[in-house]
Amino acid sequence: MQRKLMWRWILIGLVTAAAVYLMYPPEQKVKLGLDLKGGIHLVLQVNQMDAVRAEVDDAMERVRAELASKGFPPESMVRLEDGDGFRFKPMANTSDKLLDKILGDRLPDFNVAPGVETTARLKPEVRRSVQDMAVRQGLETIRNRIDQFGVAEPTIQRQGLESNRIVVQLPGVDDPGRVKELIRSTAFLEIKPVVRVAPTEEALLATLGGVVPDDSQVVPGDVEGQDGRVTGREYYLVKKASVVTGRDLRTARRSQDQYNQPAVSFSLSPEGARKFGEYTAAHIGDRMAIVLDNKVRSAPSIRSRIDDSGIIEGSFTMQAAEDLSLVLRAGALPASITYLEERTVGPSLGRDSIVRGIRAGLVGLALIMVFMLLYYKGAGINAVLALVLNAVILIGTMSAFHATLTLPGIAGIILTIGMAVDANVLIFERIREELELGKTVRSALDLGFQRALSAIIDSNLTTIISALFLFQFGTGPIKGFAVSLTIGLLVSMFTAVFVSRAIFDLLLSRREKVTALSI
Repeated sequence: MQRKLMWRWILIGLVTAAAVYLMYPPEQKVKLGLDLKGGIHLVLQVNQMDAVRAEVDDAMERVRAELASKGFPPESMVRLEDGDGFRFKPMANTSDKLLDKILGDRLPDFNVAPGVETTARLKPEVRRSVQDMAVRQGLETIRNRIDQFGVAEPTIQRQGLESNRIVVQLPGVDDPGRVKELIRSTAFLEIKPVVRVAPTEEALLATLGGVVPDDSQVVPGDVEGQDGRVTGREYYLVKKASVVTGRDLRTARRSQDQYNQPAVSFSLSPEGARKFGEYTAAHIGDRMAIVLDNKVRSAPSIRSRIDDSGIIEGSFTMQAAEDLSLVLRAGALPASITYLEERTVGPSLGRDSIVRGIRAGLVGLALIMVFMLLYYKGAGINAVLALVLNAVILIGTMSAFHATLTLPGIAGIILTIGMAVDANVLIFERIREELELGKTVRSALDLGFQRALSAIIDSNLTTIISALFLFQFGTGPIKGFAVSLTIGLLVSMFTAVFVSRAIFDLLLSRREKVTALSI
């Protein structure tokens, strides 16, 4: 055996052994998708205007704080109805120079229109950027939550390039209710100043003359006994502007309150700690509300300066406290979420799909093998061996890349079998043509592989490019099809060209003179 041929077979042996090692045992190494394993499928819509309003509220607070620090607090300040800006009335004796400087420094992303009431509106390109970032940040936050929960092989992606929708697929989920609640909770933490409290919303509005001030909002909260059980409800009038929010969090963990009930303690970033410390130092004796998802969890009185930590108390179970700390650690969603679609896929459908898919693949493989043996005679054995090796390397490669096998993915594998034998057909037909022209067997093999190679590369390359586009822009099942098809085509070029040629060379090397080829 020639040294070059020996190294070829050593390479083929190593690749085959690696593929078998990577795919065994298949029930553990091959990851199944949602349509095969069962699980939940969700389509979420990010309410992007929430992020825009949060950006506007931050800007309002910056301007209000800056003017107040100079001794000229605004007489009124209110967000615009469409949510993308605000207007305020400066104090009468505020100098134009000071006002222009503050607005220029604090509102670089706003178009400002001065007047009796100054109007500031987000620039269109900034608004689009904030909306796009809300979806991107929501995508990453949901991914962080799912990763911490421990769901294997999830699919979490944006539906389209500029869409406000997110597709979440969680195969093999044991507790779908808990995961859905984990995603559903926006866990937007805010600490707000408390203006007043009343047992009912009507009583609270009565103290305000029926009108809520522009800079405030009404938020409900539960009343709890010493045992942690909810005994009633209260309504809080709190300032819209938050002292700190979930963006200022550094970490959160499950802990216990003074009654040894489950609670969640949190610590703040350096900037958040500075703001929190300055506020609590200036408002000792006042109450502040810890608001989570527009509900007051607790409203303690400030007894001393608090810098970098706090605790969220409430009627938590151990699991609820753990989930809340997980959500806070993973980050608050920048905007609320609307559920557009929710489906649960049972594993029984998956098992049936697997059986039918494997059966279809085996039947197709068997028919192709019979055809190749009948039509190409002895050379058909070469194609059959290449096809079997193709299937082994394909499954091993998908296992190595942790690719998820879906029902369309099985279709991609079956299509790959057809594409793989197509390469063999091209090669064998070129070899036949050369033999009919009177070439020797060795010369016909050389020219057959050489002249068919360009056609094989061209056809497979165009298909791979199409598969890459499917992977980039498709959803979960389409991605599964694209992955299996791409890997299968790359493997088929290896088996149809490299392995098939090695088999022919091995047979020819054992005979000094070959005058005929069974093809």
